[in-house]
Amino acid sequence: MSRAAQPSSRADQLSDRTDQPSRRTLLAAAVVAAVAGGAAPAVAEAAGPAEPGGPDAAPGAAPARTVDHHSWTTYTGWRSGTAAGTRAVSGARPGLVLAAPAGTTDYTDPHTGTTAAWEYATWTSPVHRLAVPATEAIASWNASTPAGTWLRIELKAAYSDGTDTPWYVMGRWAAGDQDIKRTSVDDQTDGKSTVWTDTLAVDDAATGLRLTSYRLRLTLYRRPGTKLTPTVWRVGAMGSDVPDRFTVPASVPGLAQELVVPRYSQEIHVGQYPEYDNGGEAWCSPTSSQMIIEYWGGRLTPGQLAWVDPTYADPQVCHAARYTFDHQYKGCGNWPFNAAYAATFKDLQGVVTRLTSLTDLETLIAAGIPAITSQSFLKEELTGAGYGTSGHLMTVIGFTADGDVIANDPASPSDQAVRRVYRRREFENIWLRTKRYNASGKVASGTGGVCYLYFPARPSPLQCRALEAVGVR
Repeated sequence: MSRAAQPSSRADQLSDRTDQPSRRTLLAAAVVAAVAGGAAPAVAEAAGPAEPGGPDAAPGAAPARTVDHHSWTTYTGWRSGTAAGTRAVSGARPGLVLAAPAGTTDYTDPHTGTTAAWEYATWTSPVHRLAVPATEAIASWNASTPAGTWLRIELKAAYSDGTDTPWYVMGRWAAGDQDIKRTSVDDQTDGKSTVWTDTLAVDDAATGLRLTSYRLRLTLYRRPGTKLTPTVWRVGAMGSDVPDRFTVPASVPGLAQELVVPRYSQEIHVGQYPEYDNGGEAWCSPTSSQMIIEYWGGRLTPGQLAWVDPTYADPQVCHAARYTFDHQYKGCGNWPFNAAYAATFKDLQGVVTRLTSLTDLETLIAAGIPAITSQSFLKEELTGAGYGTSGHLMTVIGFTADGDVIANDPASPSDQAVRRVYRRREFENIWLRTKRYNASGKVASGTGGVCYLYFPARPSPLQCRALEAVGVR
């Protein structure tokens, strides 16, 4: 459990076991139909009665959409933006590169005090009109930044009152840490909205003010006089307007399946690398990220791990902590930084979004896609966890025959103890709610379904359908 995994508004910052699993294949009809688009199998009855607002509900019964995720990933998409020194490149994985610098600028790193000159070029996206007028927006990106390069991501939104936000910096990022220290930017506000580490939030949603559209701006930097360039493969943002709620409707179990995902404990790293937030409870996010990265085949070389103390177990978790660390936030739980780290592995991409139900997670698991969820809870709210937390990331890897959630929970005393089974109703409520009572009895915020999704750069047709079903393209 990590202060670096706080709920999305970041308001809480200011206040406060078994053998390897077997793979099972019983898929309930509702999930298979959503993913595969095919006929229901013979086990359709296992899905139970139709959920309110589900595919069998009466017209108009579906709940209003609460999340809009949009990304630019295609050659056509990159060419649709406004370029000043950048160029779209085609191929198996289209992207954006620095072609001819638009100018040179000095940047003083606030964490080292070092000032250096950098050539730069920019790309500004077209306006994306949100299908869901939003109270929050979170950007995410996938890029390669060779040594001597880095990038900045900014977001400018339009308000429902006809005015605009300023250009907010959503991150200054590099895959490495030899050129700049990757960082979020504090103290960004215009009196109507504020950036909390990685999340742009309307200050008072009760006024009815919403974000109605946005543009993103990428600035690519390189050492002057070189031909180096970052390459950006994906950039986008998730806008959401999740209603305030202490409880959420119960979903109907629709899947029994478990993915075989590596198991890593954050707790065996207690006290390691104080410069990256001291291991242990602070490392839930990078530990969860590393589990899914390795599930997809991502591996670190001995050379990449040579900096880690050889007496430490699971050195790849130490590596993930270092390379997700946000030097302003002073933690490893910056959501987009974790997704960007995942995408530094060959043929892998990552996004930050919100899901709306455990049915969404079932859809992903049925296609072989595990997910990292963010939640906050008291010890008594999640049976079997044995702890309470104001913010924690864990990896959902499947569902039991009863519909309970199978999670690789890094807040475990050993790698062997990481696999947990949590009660479905308890898990979905602590993950999807936006309001909760903390240990002091005060009202605090919940994440409203935040998750990280990591998946192949070229997903299979089945995976594409599953991702599209949960709003990610």
